[in-house]
Amino acid sequence: MDSELKNMSNEQGLPVSIIVVAIIACVFLLYYAIMTSLGPGRKMNELSGAYTPKLAEGVNTAIFYDSAWLALTREKSFLQSRTLMAQTDSIYLTINLPDSSANVEISGVTVYSARISDYSMSSILRKGDRNVIYSLLSQPLQIEDALSSIRKEPLMIKIAPKDTSEYQPDVMPDTSIVEPVNFMLKMNNGLRIYVYQEEEGDGTGKSHTFRFDLNQRLRDTWSSVKSVAVFRVPEYHPFIKIRIPREDAKIIYRALPRNGQIGIYS
Repeated sequence: MDSELKNMSNEQGLPVSIIVVAIIACVFLLYYAIMTSLGPGRKMNELSGAYTPKLAEGVNTAIFYDSAWLALTREKSFLQSRTLMAQTDSIYLTINLPDSSANVEISGVTVYSARISDYSMSSILRKGDRNVIYSLLSQPLQIEDALSSIRKEPLMIKIAPKDTSEYQPDVMPDTSIVEPVNFMLKMNNGLRIYVYQEEEGDGTGKSHTFRFDLNQRLRDTWSSVKSVAVFRVPEYHPFIKIRIPREDAKIIYRALPRNGQIGIYS
């Protein structure tokens, strides 16, 4: 092996160390690709084990794949999720993909609505077992963490005046009026919801949206590399990505409680 590497080095004019490093890098990339490709299947198996509905004994399981059954199950799941959230007396968000709308609701009443111009979702949500997915979405999804390009609550630090003669009223401008608005919500079941501002005619904010999305991908890649390095299959996060107008994105992000709930009609 050493003689072969030396011959290759002499013929191509490359140091042996570079050839060895290149071989190791190729092997690791192949290993990394194989490990990450196992993530979606492993996640789907996990969801199937937790959310596969069970029928009474003796019922024909073929009903699971009947189009009428699936349509009714889809509707029931969304209504069940909304009903549970309405009982909390807290603000929550419903995302209706067929209707292309994102709605802020409280106690079952829509108080704010935004139009979804475009959306995408991960393959297991699009092509996975519909009964499992609808069962998953029959429960409200709870926000565990969030990453955003704007602050949740704008803050202003003021020094109190000594007396009324020194008082000067001022208003801190909300920089999010012109700042791009993009955010990502991490849900309690591993699902991630990305909300991107709609691209404007002049392309304003397009580069920011690209950087925001790239940063999330780099974080996920680094997490995957650490898992692969210790021979673990990286955790896969199903996702839904929607685009709405910037002002709507800002209002929705700030209206939602930090550990608020979301219902999805897919």
